Amino acid sequence: MGWGNFKRKEKKGKEMEMEMEMEGGGSGSKKREREEAEAIFEWLDLSPKLFINEVLNIVDDLLHDAFNFFIQEASSVLLKTDRSPELNKGVAYIRDLIQSTLDQRMEKWEEYCLRFCFHVPEAFSLPKPNESFGEDIPDTGTELDAKLKLLRDELTLVGKESAELGRELHALERQSLSSNQSAGSIDEALQLYKKHDATQMFQELTTMASEFRSKLGNLKRRRMEEIQCDRAERLHLVLGDALRMHRGNGLFNAKLEELEEFLDEINTS
Repeated sequence: MGWGNFKRKEKKGKEMEMEMEMEGGGSGSKKREREEAEAIFEWLDLSPKLFINEVLNIVDDLLHDAFNFFIQEASSVLLKTDRSPELNKGVAYIRDLIQSTLDQRMEKWEEYCLRFCFHVPEAFSLPKPNESFGEDIPDTGTELDAKLKLLRDELTLVGKESAELGRELHALERQSLSSNQSAGSIDEALQLYKKHDATQMFQELTTMASEFRSKLGNLKRRRMEEIQCDRAERLHLVLGDALRMHRGNGLFNAKLEELEEFLDEINTS
């Protein structure tokens, strides 16, 4: 089974219709404007009519190929059945619906292109024969080299300024971080101050100072007691040694040097 009744429609003479639309009707001023617009497009090597015609033809080709593929795939499925006429009728109906909608949309698109995309501004005009767009171009490469060098110098300067700004930005970021940390510490202190009343904090400090003085006094007293006890033990040992001198007679039989040494021990103890 082939394409059957679904032959491709002949392309419309869009370019001819557009020419008739642009040239026919309207006042003399509008006709003159259209002629000037056509001259401008021709001078710019542009053809709006050709562009629009090509787009419309591409859309027609896509639609034709799509339905051609669809009918071929459907025919392969219904190859052994007798429902081919119904298939052709259904596909024709669907294509007519799509073609009608597509034609309406493409007509609006074509009108939009002519009115806006290819509209020539009023201030635009063709250059005079004795004018040239290349008059501002230098004849030699000297000026171009000078301008290029100037641009390079400016680019280098901008690069240096950008690097300097980058360093300043990093420094400001570090300062901002430090300031944020300081602000955080201050906020914590303020929060702590808000949680505890100043009078209560002063009373707590007074109590802590009293406890510290009491503990310091106890420590000093214990230290003095330990020193006195140590001196007593040392004195006791010295006296014991003195009593044991010279066969138990104690200090009575001690020599003068031994007595002086004994007194020194007592004084240092």
